[in-house]
Amino acid sequence: MSRLEAFSGDDLRRFGDAIRAIATQAATMEESANRIADVLWDGLPGDCALIRVYKTHPYGKLPPDLRAFAAAIGGDLGDDVRCLTLLATRGVEPAWNDRRLSDGHKAIPLPSVAFVQRLPMVAGLIHQLGLELSDVVRPERGKVIELAQRTYGVFHVPAARGSEFVPAQDFVERFGIVSALGFGGVLFTGDFFAVVVFARVPVDERVADTVRVLSLSTRVALLPFGTRVFS
Repeated sequence: MSRLEAFSGDDLRRFGDAIRAIATQAATMEESANRIADVLWDGLPGDCALIRVYKTHPYGKLPPDLRAFAAAIGGDLGDDVRCLTLLATRGVEPAWNDRRLSDGHKAIPLPSVAFVQRLPMVAGLIHQLGLELSDVVRPERGKVIELAQRTYGVFHVPAARGSEFVPAQDFVERFGIVSALGFGGVLFTGDFFAVVVFARVPVDERVADTVRVLSLSTRVALLPFGTRVFS
C-alpha cells in the first residue's frame, strides 16, 4: 500500500508493473479499465474518493444504451462523433462502482471544439495533457501515429475547492476533495483515454508529475483489445 501524497519512484514502478500486467489478464478493454481502477483504488486506500477511466468512442459504435444516453445530451449525432465514454469507476459511494449507474458521465458527446469549451473540466484535462481540443474531437488520420507515441503531461488541480476545473463544488465539499489529477493519452485508433483521480489528500506538483508516467503503463493495458471494448 502507498500514500498518494508521498507517491515515489518505487511506487511508480510497482503500480506500473501491476497495470502493464493487466494486458494479459483481461478479455476486453472495459475489463482492463476496471482492473486499472482496482490497482489504484486498492493500492491507495483511503486517499481517493473517486477514480474514473474514460475513453473516447465513436457514437455509431457505442452499445444501444450508451447511444441513447449520448443522444439525450447531444441530439442528432453523426456516427463518427467521438463520445467521452466511462469505462470504469471506483468510489466511496456504492453507485460509483458500476459505470452503468452513472447519472451524467456514461457517454458525453464531443461534437465540436466549441461544445468541449463549455465543459471546463474536460477542456482542462485535454489542454493540460498537452493536446489540442481538435485532436480529441476529430483526430486527423495522418496525425494519429504521432499522437499515440507522444509523451503527455498531467491534469493537476492542487486545490479543488473553488477551482473552475472541478465545477461540481457540492461534490468537492461533501466528499472532502482536496486535489484532482488525471493522466492519459491517445491510442493508435485515434481515441483519447484518461484516468481521473479525485483525492482526499493534497497532491503537489512533484507527485502529479510522477503519477503522470502511469499513462504509459495504462496505454499498454488498453492497447491490445481493438474492437473488444465493452464487456
